[in-house]
Amino acid sequence: MTTATASVLDGNTIAAQIRAELAEEVRQLTAGGSPPGLAVVLVGEHPSSQIYVHNKIKACRELGIHSEEIAAPASITTEELLAIITRLNEREDIDGILVQLPLPEQVDVKKVLLSLAPEKDVDGFHPVNLGNLAANRPALVPCTPAGVMEILHRTHTPIAGKHAVVVGRSQVVGRPMALMLLNHDATVTICHSKTIDVSQFTRQADILVVAVGHAGLVTDSWVKPGATVIDVGINRITDPVQFRSLFAGDARREQSFKEKGFTVAGDVHPRVAEVAAAITPVPGGVGPLTIAMLMANTIKACRMRRGADRRGGR
Repeated sequence: MTTATASVLDGNTIAAQIRAELAEEVRQLTAGGSPPGLAVVLVGEHPSSQIYVHNKIKACRELGIHSEEIAAPASITTEELLAIITRLNEREDIDGILVQLPLPEQVDVKKVLLSLAPEKDVDGFHPVNLGNLAANRPALVPCTPAGVMEILHRTHTPIAGKHAVVVGRSQVVGRPMALMLLNHDATVTICHSKTIDVSQFTRQADILVVAVGHAGLVTDSWVKPGATVIDVGINRITDPVQFRSLFAGDARREQSFKEKGFTVAGDVHPRVAEVAAAITPVPGGVGPLTIAMLMANTIKACRMRRGADRRGGR
């Protein structure tokens, strides 16, 4: 395996910096009144969702944010879930509401997400918040792309005037990511599943953000030498053939794969590190920033609701 030359953009370190700053903000808010409050609604007993919710509640505890987990049965109806959200919308001690996805098939997800009060929508998915993002107005924005922006800012990566290419157009990452980069004066191209010859665009990118859920999709031949590459993908690899195609020669990964029977890979092939100037690892890159930015959104929602947010948005 060729030695990687790209500098590693360590998400764990950046997330720790953000958490330290947020803890101080919480102390200031609590000194002037009650702490920020986050309610997380968990429907059913989906194992992954339970882990995610546990991690979010744990992060709240560590920062001093008041948190509540509202558990609901998998048999819940749309109307019953809407009633829960209505009560949370009306509570003054709750600044942020998060409905953990996925939801059961019988629940109308769009109707549920639309029912959230936009000022408490800490996931940033409500059309009002997405509209404010598009208009470059202060808003609660989706956590993962907000985390990407923190990585770029805190590593002093130039954005203004640069060509940024976003691969993926989901409402959760791709579209808001493109808007955030545009709001910071990048020239932005969005690629997706219907784009013809995606690589012709990715090779032009000074900043390349990939969020498609396809392990190793972007190879070294797709990347401009010296680019900054942000890998948002998280893919569980269990097939030995696929593992070897991505990590052959990586002794640490090979040992871990042998012991666990799986590994986690991004959407960017490891060989890209031989071409890029900087790259986020998977795991340990964008992932740690997502919960950190959820905490930031909760505090921002609290400040906005109390009329105390004069910073224009994180």
